[in-house]
Amino acid sequence: MASTVLTAAAPVLTDHYVDHKSTIPANYDEMAKLFVRERNGTNGGPRRPVLMLHGRSVPALAGFDLQHKKYSWAEELAKAGFDVFVMELQGSGLSTRPKMDKTRNVQPTEAQRKLLVPNPDAQVDLSPPEYKAQLNNSQSDWDEVDTVVEFIKKLTGVKKVDLIGWSAAAQQLGPYAIQHPGKVRSLFLLAPIFPPEGRQSQPLTDFGAPVALPVSAPAGAFGFPMSLGTKLGLDRSWQNDLKCPDQREADMVDVVWKAMMQADPVGAKWGGSVAGSPEGLNRIRNSYWWGWNRTTVPMHDTLGNKVPVCIVYGEHDSIVNTAPHLGLLYFSVPELYKAIPGSKKLMFCIACAGHQIPWERVHKTVHTMSEHWLKHGKVEGATSGSYYRDEDGVLTPVED
Repeated sequence: MASTVLTAAAPVLTDHYVDHKSTIPANYDEMAKLFVRERNGTNGGPRRPVLMLHGRSVPALAGFDLQHKKYSWAEELAKAGFDVFVMELQGSGLSTRPKMDKTRNVQPTEAQRKLLVPNPDAQVDLSPPEYKAQLNNSQSDWDEVDTVVEFIKKLTGVKKVDLIGWSAAAQQLGPYAIQHPGKVRSLFLLAPIFPPEGRQSQPLTDFGAPVALPVSAPAGAFGFPMSLGTKLGLDRSWQNDLKCPDQREADMVDVVWKAMMQADPVGAKWGGSVAGSPEGLNRIRNSYWWGWNRTTVPMHDTLGNKVPVCIVYGEHDSIVNTAPHLGLLYFSVPELYKAIPGSKKLMFCIACAGHQIPWERVHKTVHTMSEHWLKHGKVEGATSGSYYRDEDGVLTPVED
């Protein structure tokens, strides 16, 4: 099912709901709907599809298609001549959200549960979770990406798709590209989450072999399908990365939160009231991921060879680079760059930018960099190497 709108800027906007047989334990083997927004800017010419995937907590439309000034990354790429697809995995945005409509399935901690009350307009059940497991896992995410890639290939008639991922999307798109190099033209990762010591593939260490579906979760650590995010939490996290004057526009938290609530009509009705109306809560799926670490990245010499990779991250991003002693929560963008085996790899550290870079003043720089990468396989004239980009746009090579 799809609805189509002709925009004033020429690209054609179409919202798709792609059928997918779920491999999430919560609704295993049931038919789910994966929301995909298409902005086709090819104007009847050869199709050049680009698939954009969200991270852990921000719905894809708020992240990639923010309708505020020229912040929509998807729309700008469409205007540049690409056929852009923005997808939502199950548990995010307007896609199927199994086990997430009931408040009792929220993370059972006092801090999380108190966010749900008081709100006289919402039905709040604070009894223990009825579904005592995480929602999704790496295999279910890879399966959903593949369903949408196959949908795009069939719709456009191409053999390969360019992939763009923000934040935790690296944990889906990186392994997916390694497993399916024949379907991926290139990979562009913005502020990628990469745990060098992350969980190994389950049950085997090599991609391509059958992966057992964890029908039940490790209940002790993952005994609930979702947690909640707040507008205040978004602002506080963002504040950690604001180190430069005017790094973001003054009203961006309000703009972004409104877009996030539009993508979560159920969560928008939850939470305490502000001026008589619920401010809303962001329902965040609880995930169990594996297969993205310094051992798996070099597999089959795919990344940087068969699949060129471009990495961009903000200088002040406090999320993607953490301390090595944190184990599974040790993240490092430079370590990802080092682990990629091939020479077709680029990395840029952008001055005066944080983790929320698509919503900061340097968003236009990211739009341009991705456009050049997709069109020419190079950025700022570079085809490989690691660079620091200062506020004036001057590149300085960084030793690997």
